[in-house]
Amino acid sequence: MYLREKRNGDLVEVLDGAALVDPCLAQLQGRLHAGEEMQDAASFDKGELEFPSGEALPRCWTDPDYRAATAS
Repeated sequence: MYLREKRNGDLVEVLDGAALVDPCLAQLQGRLHAGEEMQDAASFDKGELEFPSGEALPRCWTDPDYRAATAS
């Protein structure tokens, strides 16, 4: 899966799908897709990523208390 960095629009290949959907983890491992050479894996803050369409990540992927907020 690919996500986009909000600040510069670069694509990030998500290497750890489990970390992406775990709301208790604020970071995930990914690889930038910029330039011609394969980039090394790095950590990315989920709060700085979005879908390539510009849509935000689902709250249940980023907020461990998302159920309490929707129960009100």
